[in-house]
Amino acid sequence: MAESLICDNTQSRVSSVLNRDVKQFGKKFMFDSNEETCWNSDQGESQWVVLEFPQPVKVFELRIQFQGGFSGKSCKLEGSAKEEDLKRIVDFYPEDNNCLQISFHVVQCYSSAIATFCHFRINLDKCRYINHHIFSD
Repeated sequence: MAESLICDNTQSRVSSVLNRDVKQFGKKFMFDSNEETCWNSDQGESQWVVLEFPQPVKVFELRIQFQGGFSGKSCKLEGSAKEEDLKRIVDFYPEDNNCLQISFHVVQCYSSAIATFCHFRINLDKCRYINHHIFSD
């Protein structure tokens, strides 16, 4: 498995946290590699995660894990340089299960050179509330 691009200097934001209880359900649990913890969003049909890297990165695949019954059905990854508008990278459709999923391989999405971005947004649409881990390789 490739090494994660998430580092101590990666900034993250999320659309919501279940009951605003960041100590128990906050975004920090997305990246802790502990299957017993996860970020829990509040209810809402659309949720999102923003990742800002300290330097430009190339994302070759996105690994994401949901708790069964709480996945986004229609998802989108967008990216940009720091001062640019977000550009669509790929739409993906995760399975509704507890397994670690590779949501896409960039090779399947790009016919030309792979873009390099600092800012990423993962849109998770058509969901109730979400419990998940995100791994970016």
